[in-house]
Amino acid sequence: MRLLPLASGGPRRGSPRHLPSCSPALLLLLCGCLGVSRVAAADSRRPNVVLLLADDQDEVLGGMYVPSALCCPSRASILTGKYPHNHHVVNNTLEGNCSSKSWQKIEEPNTFPAILRSVCGYQTFFAGKYLNEYGAPDAGGLAHVPLGWSYWYALEKNSKYYNYTLSINGKARKHGENYSVDYLTDVLANVSLDFLDYKSNSEPFFMMISTPAPHSPWTAAPQYQNTFQNVFAPRNKNFNIHGTNKHWLIRQAKTPMTNSSIQFLDNAFRKRWQTLLSVDDLVEKLVKRLEFNGELNNTYIFYTSDNGYHTGQFSLPIDKRQLYEFDIKVPLLVRGPGIKPNQTTKMLVANIDLGPTILDIAGYNLNKTQMDGMSFLPILKGASNLTWRSDVLVEYQGEGRNVTDPTCPSLSPGVSQCFPDCVCEDAYNNTYACVRTMSHLWNLQYCEFDDQEVFVEVYNLTADPHQINNIAKSIDPELLGKMNYRLMMLQSCSGPTCRTPGVFDPGYRFDPRLMFSNHGTVRTRRFSKHLL
Repeated sequence: MRLLPLASGGPRRGSPRHLPSCSPALLLLLCGCLGVSRVAAADSRRPNVVLLLADDQDEVLGGMYVPSALCCPSRASILTGKYPHNHHVVNNTLEGNCSSKSWQKIEEPNTFPAILRSVCGYQTFFAGKYLNEYGAPDAGGLAHVPLGWSYWYALEKNSKYYNYTLSINGKARKHGENYSVDYLTDVLANVSLDFLDYKSNSEPFFMMISTPAPHSPWTAAPQYQNTFQNVFAPRNKNFNIHGTNKHWLIRQAKTPMTNSSIQFLDNAFRKRWQTLLSVDDLVEKLVKRLEFNGELNNTYIFYTSDNGYHTGQFSLPIDKRQLYEFDIKVPLLVRGPGIKPNQTTKMLVANIDLGPTILDIAGYNLNKTQMDGMSFLPILKGASNLTWRSDVLVEYQGEGRNVTDPTCPSLSPGVSQCFPDCVCEDAYNNTYACVRTMSHLWNLQYCEFDDQEVFVEVYNLTADPHQINNIAKSIDPELLGKMNYRLMMLQSCSGPTCRTPGVFDPGYRFDPRLMFSNHGTVRTRRFSKHLL
């Protein structure tokens, strides 16, 4: 399932072996977006950017964090550079603002691809899964092409591998189940290569390729369906154990899991890896074509995912949506001009930083955006003495059904994703917000739930990387209060206020009086209850 770095013994299937780090390249002068008209002759020298986005791939490389462990809110954060409480996409439904008319009117004109196209003069190309409700008849259907895209090959709704419909620049094209012409990952590879061959050479380009893999239904290409037969889901320390001292949704999981559940998740894990082999093929073809065209050394390539995934952790069979590292941490691989080979960073990066970083590459003035994220281009270039954040916000609004699941009659309404063995992965009150902090002193996660318990979970990931022991009742009360306050501040932040010093930063100031409103009552956390 995971794309692993190049091993010393050579490449292996399932690894991004075709994303080699380039040797340090001469940093070309980036023309500012406002000066595009007077530097048209130099357009071809401005860096190109390719963003490869997997679906539901968890992290093994160190990676970066997502502000919400669910597809549509996370993808909206990538496009806008905003936390969910600012772009208002709270789940995968139209009612939750996923590709709704409100999203189209308010947010789409201000996404980073729209800025790249309208202000910076980039050719922009999209292929694959956009947002989970894209193409819904109540929101413009497949005729809707978001502002900012020169070429548009978008999947209707959620990930599939066969029997799907694409919007080709606003016109529907149906695909069947013939592998040679319909397998979606390969179709995305082919249209991407066509773009590279037939695009204009007078403008720089941005490509966003969003694959279905490794999302369910985990349909591998025929040539890969018998691979990884001896691969099983990792049996790490939090696999198939009871989630003691955790939110009730985690505690309700059946421990130990049944043999059928374990077989199911092992099979899912194996199939996820199989689907990623076609992504590996896509990456290989893309990099080779860029190299053949003489464009590789002037192209930044980003590889990441929208959210993580779990397979048996805390006896939760398969899904995402939870606050733990396996669901909120995703891969991040980058190569491009000026990036030294084989380097990693421990800086705290989130997917709200992708948009600002890519705009920075294009030379856009980031002070003109309303984005919550930061450009990590200086980190990629190896800048020293860089002032950087020490915390990020994670927020999620739980989903549940108003009816009892007929396959699980003993369960009350209000839960969802109850499979297999009627183990529920989500509920209405699985609504939480977290501060994820990393500094030279602390590696900490602080979370609060919006439920009747006002349940709190705190983890010291230095001592407990698998988040087994909730230390909320034993941690220093003063530190607990500071984290509570910091969480409230981040939940109401916007733009620059999302980048203020964290609890462990030298510039941080904690004023307990700010914990109270003008009426003397304790401030409460801000959880989104409505669309807008």
